[in-house]
Amino acid sequence: MSLNGLSVLVTGAAQGVGRGIALAAAAEGAAVAVTARRIEAAQAVADEIAARGGRATALTCDVGDRASVEAAIAGTVAAFGKLDGLVHNAVSGFSSVPVAIEDVPEDNWDDQMRVSFRGTLHCAQAAFPALRASGGTLVVLTSNAGIEGNPSIGPYSAMKGAQRGFIKSLAREWGPLGIRVNGIAPVALTPAMDKFFELHPHMVPVISNRAALGRIGDCESDIGAGVAFLLGPQSRFVSGQTLILTGGAYML
Repeated sequence: MSLNGLSVLVTGAAQGVGRGIALAAAAEGAAVAVTARRIEAAQAVADEIAARGGRATALTCDVGDRASVEAAIAGTVAAFGKLDGLVHNAVSGFSSVPVAIEDVPEDNWDDQMRVSFRGTLHCAQAAFPALRASGGTLVVLTSNAGIEGNPSIGPYSAMKGAQRGFIKSLAREWGPLGIRVNGIAPVALTPAMDKFFELHPHMVPVISNRAALGRIGDCESDIGAGVAFLLGPQSRFVSGQTLILTGGAYML
């Protein structure tokens, strides 16, 4: 398995893409720190990993709070002895709330800034000493909305576009220190998308058919596997990139 002997922390890992990443990393042999704002939610995924024969610990983490991120990283190192990879997946609850730019309320913009962008800074700064010691990897979950833009979710598109610039700058700054930094931009069948399809069943073929492969990605076997690649030694010459995991729905 490609991640044997490595320890990985995943933020926002209670459900959806974050859960898929945690499960995939554990399946590849990593010891995984499953983090979420509610310990019960994190523990459920950690228990799922353990039931599959993997190794995991559950921790609370609010990425908008620097001290919370620092505590989660300290907890990971205490549990596993080191930190080889951090995956910043957490997103704001406002991220999928449709709103016209002229009507965006301050709390929407501020919370997305807090979680998506300031959260990226907190994760990078707090993880730096441990990643430098291990020659580790930072992976940031961005979005195709940050590449092409998306009507009605302008704040989310803005934050995700900003993350991509930060990834590139950080990759150049940390590369000489042996730390790799990459992003992924996924399209996956998450609980939020399930709810959307329940309300709009006619959109299932529309979204599926946009992908060249004719389907929507699975959080674990498609998106999680892609992140596991970026965390592992097979991608040792990859840095500063955003991996587009959309089945060909978006192309660069």
